[in-house]
Amino acid sequence: MTDCGWKQKVPSPTLDGSADLIDLYWKAWELAHDHIREDKGLPQSPYLDEAHWEDTIWIWDTCFMALFSKYAPAVFPGVESLNNFYVPLHTDRYPPGAFPQNIQHPDNPPLFAWVEHDHFLFTNDSDHISDLLNETQYLQKHFEWFDHIPLDYRFESQAATHNPSAPIALQRKPNGYLWGGIQSGMDNTPRNGDGLWIDAIAQQGLSALYISRLFERIGNAQAATEWKARYDGIKATVNEHYWDDEDGIYYDIDPDSGDFLRVKTPACFWPMLAEMCSPEQAAALVKHLQDPKTFGGERPWVSVARNDPAFVAAHGDYWRGGIWLPLAYMGTKALEKYGYYDEAASAADALLMQMVNAYKKCDPHTIWECYSPTSDEPASYKAGKGRVRPDFCGWSALGPISMLIETILGFHTVDASSHTVKWYLHQRRRHGITNLHFGKVVTDIHFDGCNTVSVTSNTPYTIAINGKDYEILSGTNTITLNIEQVPAGDVLKAAPEK
Repeated sequence: MTDCGWKQKVPSPTLDGSADLIDLYWKAWELAHDHIREDKGLPQSPYLDEAHWEDTIWIWDTCFMALFSKYAPAVFPGVESLNNFYVPLHTDRYPPGAFPQNIQHPDNPPLFAWVEHDHFLFTNDSDHISDLLNETQYLQKHFEWFDHIPLDYRFESQAATHNPSAPIALQRKPNGYLWGGIQSGMDNTPRNGDGLWIDAIAQQGLSALYISRLFERIGNAQAATEWKARYDGIKATVNEHYWDDEDGIYYDIDPDSGDFLRVKTPACFWPMLAEMCSPEQAAALVKHLQDPKTFGGERPWVSVARNDPAFVAAHGDYWRGGIWLPLAYMGTKALEKYGYYDEAASAADALLMQMVNAYKKCDPHTIWECYSPTSDEPASYKAGKGRVRPDFCGWSALGPISMLIETILGFHTVDASSHTVKWYLHQRRRHGITNLHFGKVVTDIHFDGCNTVSVTSNTPYTIAINGKDYEILSGTNTITLNIEQVPAGDVLKAAPEK
């Protein structure tokens, strides 16, 4: 494909000894660039396409795509693509049947507030957040809509040919939500469809938490307090009803008896991402990631525990063992919130090496929808009906892009409002990033593998390396480190970063 200069607007990572991983990084961007679509009838065009059906858009696919497109917003319309859900769902601009794309399963996971907050950290665009919360109120509207959506709701589209008027599965019940595999995004998961789903209630809590934090960002303390109170209530419910202290995990529960429905999936990490865990609960969840009988092993982040009767070892059978980048990325960010940087990096390294090996050996040489739990290959589709979709960037770009930058290289937190980069420097080899943009900052950051960090920037900011702050000035900066502090040893695993 023709470059046309867009790659110059994308950060360029380096990592000695990992040329294949850097190649995969650029392959992910190229595939994502190929999936920028035009549809002039949409509120946002161009928009990011999930690489599935051209007449259909998905909420959670688009949300996860926005989480890597933040690195190149001048090229990739990530957070802007969310308007293609906000407007038809929460305004009267489109009469029934007039919207030119089908919104498949409107009761997909409610991740908008998390994504908007994450994007704000890179842009410091308070005008956008003010409009989002004070004028359109899309985030609050979606929270309430998700909480009260009727079962007979149908999203009518002029374009839907694959599955028009997809049914709603979400039902609000005392202490949680009934949901379904398809609607939750975990299609053929062996979880009980009659249970209250841990991810649904945790994701609502995540939304309330980030709505509160966004109100804080624009100086509305009263609204921030009100939404924090809603979050606190959801958090209390989750820990009272969904946490099994004996197994050290969050389960779905029976809506009548409250009994645990003991199917272990990475959905249990959504409360951790939503900062609902105590330090002890977080430590217990990490053990499941490291346990080869549950989510760990040579290829971690399997979509159902390896010791579950429904686990399909051969090729994962989609959500019965397949390894999915959105859940792996979510779980990785959950670990990092509680200070488990080494554990997150170890699992990310295993996953990215699997993606690299599959890219090199499988034909076509591409990035796949999900991966096998037992081999360096794509997973199988439901009931073993062939391979999953190729060229899926789409959310699978989260691995080669976001997990490489944030977890393998260690640039885990960027905040344009405080002009700060937080770097967990744990690689004892040359690595870094060039052309990283956040707010008005454009910076290059590189470690020589010995004891020197070199930073260039167009404007001052602060870089925190393994918890120690260094002030960066405009121009070229040199920081001398003690190599014995790389990595920095034990990280305090007590509470999530705010």
